[in-house]
Amino acid sequence: MAQPLSRAPSKDDKILIVGAGVFGLSTAFELRTRGYENITVLDRMMPPVPDGSSVDVSRVIRYDYADPFYGKLATEAMHEWTSDAWTGLYHGSGFVMSSQTPNEPYIEKCKTVLKSQQQPFTSFENVSELFLKYPALKGGLNQSSGYINTSGGWADAAGSIQRLAGRCSELGVSFIVGPRGTVRRLRVDRSRVVGVETTTGSIDGTTVILATGAWTNKLTDVSAAMSSSGQPVGFIQLSPEESRSLSQMPVLIDLTSGCFVFPPTPDTHLLKIARHSHGFQAEHETKDGRIVSTPKLSNGATSSFLPSDADAGLREGLRFILPQFANYPWKRRRLCWYTDTPEGNFVVDFHPKIDGLFIAAGGAGHAFKFLPVLGRHIADCFENKASAETRTKWKLPAQLSASEPIVCNDGSRRGPPRRKLSRSEQARL
Repeated sequence: MAQPLSRAPSKDDKILIVGAGVFGLSTAFELRTRGYENITVLDRMMPPVPDGSSVDVSRVIRYDYADPFYGKLATEAMHEWTSDAWTGLYHGSGFVMSSQTPNEPYIEKCKTVLKSQQQPFTSFENVSELFLKYPALKGGLNQSSGYINTSGGWADAAGSIQRLAGRCSELGVSFIVGPRGTVRRLRVDRSRVVGVETTTGSIDGTTVILATGAWTNKLTDVSAAMSSSGQPVGFIQLSPEESRSLSQMPVLIDLTSGCFVFPPTPDTHLLKIARHSHGFQAEHETKDGRIVSTPKLSNGATSSFLPSDADAGLREGLRFILPQFANYPWKRRRLCWYTDTPEGNFVVDFHPKIDGLFIAAGGAGHAFKFLPVLGRHIADCFENKASAETRTKWKLPAQLSASEPIVCNDGSRRGPPRRKLSRSEQARL
């Protein structure tokens, strides 16, 4: 892990955290808890920011990982999700991972990690065994096998972010949003970050933490560490009766298609399906002339556009998992922007060439589940207290730039290869 070029962070530093998502808010909360006095979070809108990757109605909360490092971290997070601090936000529906491929390697690795951590699960070799536990799934998943983990579930994403932002405010963290909080570039003086430039002017800072997710490469070139990919998400409006028929279903991810579905939300009766895939690549030119894959800086969540092949992929997933709803109209849909890393590891490290600049990003589509504990580990990295394993997992590479966008190869992604969006498609985002 790179270290600050001149000095360690001080509790009196003026810390600017750019980005009010999972990484930014969890870091702000933990640093303030540890006694850092002057913390300001900047973003275009108050959290939950609508086009962030960790908002809307739900995110998966699970123990299940092929990598023991994240399995252990997930166990730590689950203890917090079920505590009083997050009451009403976590729903223990259970979690199922399935595949039409017998002895699917990723599933077998997850089982091995669960066993090593004494986490109970139940394997099934055919769907009739699954339907005994979850009758609501009957009608789909032909020729699938996998396992059930009754300890998993989902959390209200937007509600969780909103609660954490409120807790930050209660502790004295400042927020700057709107044009004054919209960061356009870093201000660097002789290899030392001295603040940021926003739409309306400059803000001074002793330390800048970039928790900017899919937009990070717009502000500094770390293209060898992370890149952005758009992943399709769709919502279907069910009637109260239809919603009740699925109320006892688990969160389920089908590793054949990469699609995963959630139980309908209790109050709004929305059925959500998404695909954990290699995604779609956009292209934007930065102020210093680089071409990077990032979403727009404007509020992309207002767009309901999905590429036709992304739409077809979600429909295919529904036909396989919940065929009775496969032809229902979309209530809403969008691309959710992941910040992919080569092996799905987060990037939490000091910049090796810009003194005072710290990166906390690279969620790779799975960081939200660690929301209650992620800031603790980020702050440990910030204070150089993290374990050697954590520092190694989350370090910036020695070579920061790459000629091609990162494609994540952690073993969990499915679906077609990464595809670059056409100009006409990007114009509709």
